[in-house]
Amino acid sequence: MPAAATDTVWSRLRRQQTRATNLFKRLQPHFPLTVAGLAVFAMALLALRGFGYQRMDLVVFALTVCALSIVTFSVVMVTVTGLLLRQRLRRLSDQALPACRAEAGFPNVTGFRLPALAWLPLMTLEWRVVAPDRLVTINRINPDDDAVDEEITPSLRCRTHQLMRLFTLRDVLGLCRFSWRQSQQIPLQVLPQTGRLRNLPVLRSMESEDGIPNSAGRPEGDRMDIRRYAAGDSVRDIMWRVYARNRHLNVRLAERSVFHTDRTLAYLVTGDADEAAAGVARFALSQGAIGAPWVFAADASENTATTLAAALPLIAGSRLTSDRGLPLAPDYGLDRFLERQGAAQCACIVFAPAAPGPWTERLKRTVQTFPGPFSVVLCTDGIHDEQPAPWWQTLILADRAQSGHSNVLTTTSLRQLMLEFHKLGVHVVMVDRQTGLSFDQHLKRV
Repeated sequence: MPAAATDTVWSRLRRQQTRATNLFKRLQPHFPLTVAGLAVFAMALLALRGFGYQRMDLVVFALTVCALSIVTFSVVMVTVTGLLLRQRLRRLSDQALPACRAEAGFPNVTGFRLPALAWLPLMTLEWRVVAPDRLVTINRINPDDDAVDEEITPSLRCRTHQLMRLFTLRDVLGLCRFSWRQSQQIPLQVLPQTGRLRNLPVLRSMESEDGIPNSAGRPEGDRMDIRRYAAGDSVRDIMWRVYARNRHLNVRLAERSVFHTDRTLAYLVTGDADEAAAGVARFALSQGAIGAPWVFAADASENTATTLAAALPLIAGSRLTSDRGLPLAPDYGLDRFLERQGAAQCACIVFAPAAPGPWTERLKRTVQTFPGPFSVVLCTDGIHDEQPAPWWQTLILADRAQSGHSNVLTTTSLRQLMLEFHKLGVHVVMVDRQTGLSFDQHLKRV
């Protein structure tokens, strides 16, 4: 069989396996029996058939009938109670909660309270927030009124107007369950962490080098250019001493040099492991590291901001998630942002993740298309050159690796990424959010 046909067959099998896995995950919460309940039910049926009926063992017959009765009664009890409880909680979820502003990594109370359900017979109710994703839910009992308060600890930034909760009702034996999803309106804004950032190099100063002539710059440099007098030139610019010697009217003008622009453009590019870039962008705007005035924008939104209060929602909302909490592909909008702002003579600072991705080639095309000076701030949460861990260690620590919101890079890959932008005439800076240090394109500390 040709290699192309083999690849096609394997890709088809992988797609079918993915669909089956997604279907199983979608139907699993609605299946009433747990693994333990299914095992008890199957063992009881086998024992009833093999020993109860064939061998007429009355003891086994009585035990298996009791086991099947308990499983059946638990399923009916949990299902009926779950249906009644879902209708009751639906009225409670229709009430909108007050706005919640949080920061990634810190616990926050959403305001959702569930009264004590002491009437539940031999059952427990638990729930967790499933959308947005990466939210750790802890249900704490208030000792004053025995009510249950919801506390969430977000891991990544997000911005949403509703929370999706997954409620699960279980029996005390763990044989069956009843699950359902309910949404509730709540304006939630989670900002990224700034880590150990304490100071940043003044990013605006990287966009200009005073005294270096540039034909595309504005005439704001030193008065170094000399040319013949023309109608309309100011008399103050005439070089009178030269005129006294050779009777030629010459004027001295300011050379065209690259100076600080009147307005700085800042943009946040999203991609894989972009939480560090969002945190650095937040810190740079709040500390005034890009100068003033500035205009900020980010992926996933067409809006722009000129103040910190308006920029923070754009940073939080730059990470797109679906209604089920699944991350969506980023929407690269730097080209549209530069076209709207008329960036012919404006410095543009781009905050981007240090991990290469689809944004890399798009940003290269943007740099080559627009004439404005660019600075790219690559942000990461650490660099290491250690050997890859064994497969068994990776399997054991899989949950720990997924819980982190940082991208671990090697020095070689980071140098290669910085060199690609440096060849295009872009000023490149790397910022480590974990240590708070900044480095230039040669990985020397700034």
